[in-house]
Amino acid sequence: MRIVLLSGGSGKRLWPLSNEVRSKAFLKLLSSPDGGMESMIGRTCRGLKEAGLLHCCCIVTHHTQVEITRHHTGGGIPVLGEPQKRGTFTAIALAAAYFHSVEGADLDETVIVMPVDSFVEPSFFNLLRRLPVSLADSGADMALLGTVPRFPSEAFGYIVPKSGKSAGGHFEVGSFIEKPDKAIAESLISRGGLWNCGVFACSQRYLLSCMADREIMPLYSGMLKRYDSLPQESFDREVVEQTSRSVVLPYDGIWNDLGSWDELSGYLKNRITGKGKISEDSSDTHLVNELAIPVHIVGAPGLIVAASSDGILVAGKREASRIKGELEAGAPQPMFEEKRWGSCSILDISKSQHGRETVISKVRMLPGTHTSYHLHRSLNEVWSISSGSGEYVLNGVMRPVSEGDSIVIPPGSPHAIKAITLLEFIQVETGTPPVKEDIERLSLDWNFESSE
Repeated sequence: MRIVLLSGGSGKRLWPLSNEVRSKAFLKLLSSPDGGMESMIGRTCRGLKEAGLLHCCCIVTHHTQVEITRHHTGGGIPVLGEPQKRGTFTAIALAAAYFHSVEGADLDETVIVMPVDSFVEPSFFNLLRRLPVSLADSGADMALLGTVPRFPSEAFGYIVPKSGKSAGGHFEVGSFIEKPDKAIAESLISRGGLWNCGVFACSQRYLLSCMADREIMPLYSGMLKRYDSLPQESFDREVVEQTSRSVVLPYDGIWNDLGSWDELSGYLKNRITGKGKISEDSSDTHLVNELAIPVHIVGAPGLIVAASSDGILVAGKREASRIKGELEAGAPQPMFEEKRWGSCSILDISKSQHGRETVISKVRMLPGTHTSYHLHRSLNEVWSISSGSGEYVLNGVMRPVSEGDSIVIPPGSPHAIKAITLLEFIQVETGTPPVKEDIERLSLDWNFESSE
């Protein structure tokens, strides 16, 4: 059995904490069993590990989220980076090609696909083990998980089963209904309708046949090279809903995609996260503040106030999702990014009259971590070390670096830096915009012999 975790999203519904690089899956706002905080992707991986399934997994995400994904998962499972977003069909096809051409998966092996950021109970992960059994017992091409509804939601799609549960606990699928109004949702629930939680299973053979129907060769490297020409389709609409022989296995437990501030606030441990205060008469108001300055809320009930280096949101909880529409024209460049080695906060972006762009950032690297070995084609880079110690490689030569040092990196010069202790420095990048896209990665490894 193999599991594909789909990670993506535009990062707009939980703005300003989420953005194009740090989607909701990476927000460390949920309580963990050890008393700390964890992200949705971290919670999912923990649940899969406890169920003995994490070793079966790979994650598919946009290439801009590969580093942050590795940071949150510890790098123990494969992370496949899409060159561009082409919809869930192509994302799943990329995983199938990886299983086939890289890992040599058996054609009859079951592949389970699920979102990486669902909020569920441990029983959900144990139920995944029954999907291959339901496929075998029913002879169906597709097996799905459906959540028993707690109320008639208008925000979720529904799986409507045919009557008659099998001995294995699954139903034949009758139809799919996408986000009905409340009256229709009530009717669907009365007929046994289940929330569609985006989890399905089929054989590797079936996935490859769907690819063959669209003339996609299951070669991982070949797909990456021609990714921009591949179909931009939804797997749900193009495959799942078109499969004539499907069964659904009910899951009777907590399930939520925590896709809005209204939903997420109900799972926050405290009303205040970060610096700030909420007055006693501001009932049912939550503050999530990532800034170094405090936020005070006085006499304002029922609000979500979220602040980060990307911006500040002040909204009634039930209306907070409207921010997605406000950002449809194009969200600003993310000012904060998590990396597998730490974080990078943009302090200032400016452009000269000649069109050159300068980006000033504060970089924070965790002990023992390192950047990729990379170069910039036209970008000039300067590091000014403010605290900590480490070592860096420039044009193949390794040198130590510590507080007070400055390093100039000319265009076209391969370089990387490693933190020995916690390492913080100011980074100044100057070049032709967009500066952040001028990068060519040469290696993710740190295999250098000291030259000095």
